[in-house]
Amino acid sequence: MSRLAETYACVPTTERGRGILISGSPKSNNILYTNGRSVIILNLDNPLDVSVYAEHAYPATVARYSPNGEWIASADVSGSVRIWGTCNDFVLKKEFKILSGRIDDLQWSPDGMRIVACGDGKGKSLVRAFMWDSGTNVGEFDGHSRRVLSCAFKPTRPFRIATCGEDFLVNFYEGPPFKFKLSHRDHSNFANCIRFSPDGSKFITVSSDKKGIVYDGKSGEKIGELSSEDGHKGSIYAVCWSPDGKQVLTVSADKSAKVWEISEDGNGKVKKTLTSPGSGGVDDMLVGSIWQNDHLVTVSLGGTISLFSASDLDKAPLLLSGHMKNVTSLAVLKGDPKVILSSSYDGLIIKWMQGIGYSGKLQRKETTQIKCLAAHEDEIVTSGFDNKGFATALKKDWLLICRDHSNFANCIRFSPDGNGHKGSIYAVCWSPDGKQVLTVSADKSAKVWEISEDGNGKRKETTQIKCLAAHEDEIVTSGFDNKIWRVSVHGDQCRDADSVDIGTQPKDLSLALLSPELALVSTDSGVVMLHGTKVLSTINLGFTVTASVISPDGSEAIIGGNDGKLHIYSITGDTLKEEAVLKKHRGAVSVIRYSPDVSMFASGDVNREAVVWDRVSREVKLKNMLYHTARINCLAWSPDSSMVATGSLDTCVIIYEVDKPASGRLTIKGAHLGGVYGLAFTDQCSVVSSGEDACVRVWRLTPQS
Repeated sequence: MSRLAETYACVPTTERGRGILISGSPKSNNILYTNGRSVIILNLDNPLDVSVYAEHAYPATVARYSPNGEWIASADVSGSVRIWGTCNDFVLKKEFKILSGRIDDLQWSPDGMRIVACGDGKGKSLVRAFMWDSGTNVGEFDGHSRRVLSCAFKPTRPFRIATCGEDFLVNFYEGPPFKFKLSHRDHSNFANCIRFSPDGSKFITVSSDKKGIVYDGKSGEKIGELSSEDGHKGSIYAVCWSPDGKQVLTVSADKSAKVWEISEDGNGKVKKTLTSPGSGGVDDMLVGSIWQNDHLVTVSLGGTISLFSASDLDKAPLLLSGHMKNVTSLAVLKGDPKVILSSSYDGLIIKWMQGIGYSGKLQRKETTQIKCLAAHEDEIVTSGFDNKGFATALKKDWLLICRDHSNFANCIRFSPDGNGHKGSIYAVCWSPDGKQVLTVSADKSAKVWEISEDGNGKRKETTQIKCLAAHEDEIVTSGFDNKIWRVSVHGDQCRDADSVDIGTQPKDLSLALLSPELALVSTDSGVVMLHGTKVLSTINLGFTVTASVISPDGSEAIIGGNDGKLHIYSITGDTLKEEAVLKKHRGAVSVIRYSPDVSMFASGDVNREAVVWDRVSREVKLKNMLYHTARINCLAWSPDSSMVATGSLDTCVIIYEVDKPASGRLTIKGAHLGGVYGLAFTDQCSVVSSGEDACVRVWRLTPQS
């Protein structure tokens, strides 16, 4: 038997220049947000209390609790709305096709009988209100000409609906059946979010023009604004009301959240500006918010969730984070099995603690930003958020940068010295701090360069992570930049990293655990042996390599091929000598792992089969492991070598006992939406898994009698 013990939730999917909409439960401190095709239910009082609804066929965009808290309506990019129960395995009640395009927001009526949804579509089909149980239309919504970003249902009678969107308009509708009453064009940029106060007496809109405007909830007339004094310096993406309707919380691209006091006449004054610790980069822009009882929740572009206390605004926020993309690798520290490291496709490494959850980011992905750019023939002029202007001359294969307009002699040039572009450079932009530039080229690549004080440019390394290995206080990663990185870790901080370029893209990475300086990296046509960051040898094996592993003592390597064969090599110095070839798999080998006692090894293939082998006799020890329905992506052994677990594209994890027939397997169905990509045992009765849904889960195993 198995049970789900802990889920380390993914973070909300975010998009640059767009707000995200999160909602809360009327009965508890649960909040709802979306990532991919999943709807996440997260308890703010206990972040390990996580539930995931994963029945959407397309990426989900928004989810809302019904007023009684018994139902949830969630929408996706296809324009569909699914209504499902919060209990009893999320039973689906209804599904309706509402719009022809993406749904950006939806709201329930206060009686729970109607739902309004808005977004993108064809013609005038940008807003629609319907009965929750039949899908019947309850009005006509004219007046918008472009994508409608937000909608709100007045929480008291007489019912009203207000909408806003990319056409800068705020529209007001009376009903039911609802019909257009009036429209305002008080904003000069996208109107991003609209919300009614809890008593329905007012509603507020916020916009990319940095303004917040308050309207009367019954008539729809403008009654006030948020003060520009100490206001936001960037686009405002989201707004929400306090439970008593006397304050609002706004979040902005200026990386701050502000609490405003709303007077009776509808004007707002800043009460408190809230900031979260961060790098100060683009990822710290705030794009979502909710006021959930005593919790003030903000969400950054990088996905970090900050929890402030409404009763003590001076208290430092609690930070929650996780992965936004597919979690491709897992590692458990041998010295402390409660520490779990996970890496995702976007190059982020997260540290988790069993029983606690999120424990810090060990690596951050760098980004850049530009404000203005103009080009003429072979010159580009740029301006950024550092108050500087730059003139840039473009030639084939190199870039000329002038530090300022007053001294064109103060120019530098950096040319392709192996790390630079191999083709014409077409565009350049500066980072906000003026210390980095981003270039794009005809060689189909973009590169980030660090510009030193003396004006020289050095390429800054940013890459996606494919493989991850950890040993004590060191992390070893490989990615799509042809490099192997070794990073020493102290607490939650990464120290300086060393790298080695192996000249081709790594496919698999394995450490000799008794001598972790020794690493085996497989490439498409062979393997590379490393000692630290020094290449010992590059060996062409004459067949297509798909997986590899090195024994803990570094004396043996097993390499799997596209033909399904396992090649066993002895290692002497920096050379390999083939000792045997094992034939059992009927598809390309996808993963190989030694057992902890090194008496066995296990392999899996793309044809859904796993095999356990005896290392000494090289005979099959456990066969007929054919219970997956798709390729096997990952494999892990229990600490005592008595069990082996496999994870597959079929979303399942299967645990086999080596001394029992494969038919006695334990199957965890639907472990991860989209497939399982990482597996590790933390102890004899606990398995950690990760997958395409960007979540990490801990499973408790109960021995079968």
